Amino acid sequence: MIPRLGRRVGSLARPFATISSQAEKDCRSITPPYEKLQKKLEEVRAILNRPLTLAEKMLYSHVIDPNKSFSGGGTIRGEAYLQLNPQRVAMQDASAQMALLQFMSAGLDRCAVPTSIHCDHLIQALEGADADLNRSIITNQEVFDFLESAARKYGIEFWRPGSGIIHQIVLENYAAPGMLMLGTDSHTPNAGGLGMLAIGVGGADAVDAMTGTSWELKAPNIIGIKLIGELNGWATTKDLILHLAGKLTVRGGTGSILEYFGSGVSSQSCTGLATIANMGAEVGATTSTFPYSANMRAYLQATGRSAVAAAADQAASQGFLRADEGAEYDDVVEINLSELEPTINGPFTPDLATPLSKFKGFVEKQGWNDTFSAALIGSCTNSSYEDMTRVADLAKQAGDAGLTSKVPFLCTPGSEQIRATMERDQITPKLESVGALVLANACGPCIGQWKRTDNPSEENAILTSFNRNFKSRNDGNNKTMNFLASPTVVTAMAFSGKLSFNPQTDSLTLPSGKLFKFTPPNGKDLPSAGFTLGDLSYYPPPMPDPQPEVEIVVKEDSQRLELLKPFSSHFGPHNSRGLELPALKVLLRVRGKCTTDHISAAGPWLKYKGHLTNISENLLITATNDESGEMNVAFDKDTNSQGTVPEVAKRFKSRQQPWSLIVDENYGEGSAREHAALQPRFYGCAMILARSFARIHETNLKKQGVLPLWFVEKSDYLKISSGDVLETVGLADVFDGKPDAQVSVRVIKADGTAFEIATKHTMSADQLKWLRAGSALNHIRSTRN
Repeated sequence: MIPRLGRRVGSLARPFATISSQAEKDCRSITPPYEKLQKKLEEVRAILNRPLTLAEKMLYSHVIDPNKSFSGGGTIRGEAYLQLNPQRVAMQDASAQMALLQFMSAGLDRCAVPTSIHCDHLIQALEGADADLNRSIITNQEVFDFLESAARKYGIEFWRPGSGIIHQIVLENYAAPGMLMLGTDSHTPNAGGLGMLAIGVGGADAVDAMTGTSWELKAPNIIGIKLIGELNGWATTKDLILHLAGKLTVRGGTGSILEYFGSGVSSQSCTGLATIANMGAEVGATTSTFPYSANMRAYLQATGRSAVAAAADQAASQGFLRADEGAEYDDVVEINLSELEPTINGPFTPDLATPLSKFKGFVEKQGWNDTFSAALIGSCTNSSYEDMTRVADLAKQAGDAGLTSKVPFLCTPGSEQIRATMERDQITPKLESVGALVLANACGPCIGQWKRTDNPSEENAILTSFNRNFKSRNDGNNKTMNFLASPTVVTAMAFSGKLSFNPQTDSLTLPSGKLFKFTPPNGKDLPSAGFTLGDLSYYPPPMPDPQPEVEIVVKEDSQRLELLKPFSSHFGPHNSRGLELPALKVLLRVRGKCTTDHISAAGPWLKYKGHLTNISENLLITATNDESGEMNVAFDKDTNSQGTVPEVAKRFKSRQQPWSLIVDENYGEGSAREHAALQPRFYGCAMILARSFARIHETNLKKQGVLPLWFVEKSDYLKISSGDVLETVGLADVFDGKPDAQVSVRVIKADGTAFEIATKHTMSADQLKWLRAGSALNHIRSTRN
């Protein structure tokens, strides 16, 4: 058995008796070293000799060696690879399993930077907070014990199940202006609401920081988002980012940081800015950030971090936490907040934006049923105190008029602090009185952890304040249309049950026959009585010392956890092609949108996040074969047969046949799910050719020793079929560092005819070392032996 301190994780039900007022935190590990960062930035300035944007200041001040990164001249943004030292790592429980398994294999006795684990992904929503939490703890006992013991062994702060959603907890406890943080979740940028650079990565990237290895990032472009005017009426920061997603599309921010500036920024609450930064992930942005503001200072002080606020004030007075005068952006988008109206995005993609005033016509044009089946508010995107007080205002208006929700109405608090403060301030009773079911402080339905009691199999619509709405994501039904909106719009529409209802203009008929119309809701960004912490047992001690005597046990027959075996290199005596990849068979040509949800589904598969063999059974099971138009079908041309994608991939592996995938635009869009890279690699994938890649996924592939190549001519995608043999040409020259070396691919068809297609790669010198070693972790291990 794993040694335990105090009670078992499994006994962590949620008591209500322990109520504590917010107190000042120990800020030593969460205050950025501003003096050191500013000194480093002066080195950068001496080289670049130009005004810098805010994002450049924060990012470049974390560069390890400015001379190495910048002295070569030429373009920096979009071209130079930066070697960086992140200051913190945060991991959610699903992704932490694989990250820790990789970290364990590095053989270190502690993490090189402060690190935290947050148990939020494995709690399934069904009956309500207490019942759901208790059931999920029992179901996931083995995983929680593993995470807790690893945290104790390596000195990691462990936030217990029920403590809240990683991104809300980071904002409340760890985020600080000017800091660089990595998180193993694509919505890590949420912490940008406190004026930092918080970047979502795969577990292997997190291991870089945890082992003290430099973390590499291609210098992003900087897109400036100028905000003018003021939000009014029903418009919220959620509507701002929904509107922006419609303008930029899911690929518009790829390879870029979104930096907000202008007169409209300073009036937004810290948690409102976090909502904007959170959904920057839906346009592919590396992260989002904002200049330090009085509202950020107030939030730091309200959450027990006055010492951080004082240090940030000093750094801001010296110009560190704002852009230089005259700084230039790669592009600028201007938004007048005074003209912004509520927006609804979807279905099936977060960038299909429709103003609320036009949504009724949109629904009618599509011929959809006017009803929707559920309303859900909360999640990491919109679960702040400000969000909850606004919806409570609407709930009171409706309740006073005698209305209750017409559809199931589910509410997810973002953290134990939010839950406890909601209860103290009578927000929870207001919501429950009109029919709301308050769920556990966890991700729940937003990531597919939702056991719907009505279990619809037909086309239906739901309204949510979530951030992502891909098919099958929330309830496993690919016909459920998830429309994204602000919590206030979702709440108001819950009392009509109609997609056509516009709370700005429409009235509801009361039982008495009278008409009722909502007034725009009011909320408070901070509680007048301060935040209360709630149940203190959820909170870890700050800066815990490692306990090397703690044993981490993974049972041999476990179906939840599996120790990792290093991937072998593609190169060596077994490969007659030297430093070219071995001849690869094409497994599949994937059609259209293929997100990380398609490559490695979440929902019920989350329970296998720590078991690579088991979770690989879901490889590409919802991807579409472009040659047949079928889902989860692959062809085995060697045996003239077909099977599911995992079945055929396993056949290739058993025949020791390395393989390749041909994929479409923005491949790997969505969650920072490194399993989407680990699983193909586990079955023998060595190369993926894409029309384009999403940033995080491309890096994850490189980390696991899979070569990502881009078609120069996107039409070449159609020239390659399953069963074709692919050979790299020129990769050896790239390895040898020959100037202007390029990689092309020779395609050998079934009839023996052959031709070459041009490709481009984004491999840096260090990333080539990962490829040659078989994985980044293999390379790290070799440098430490």
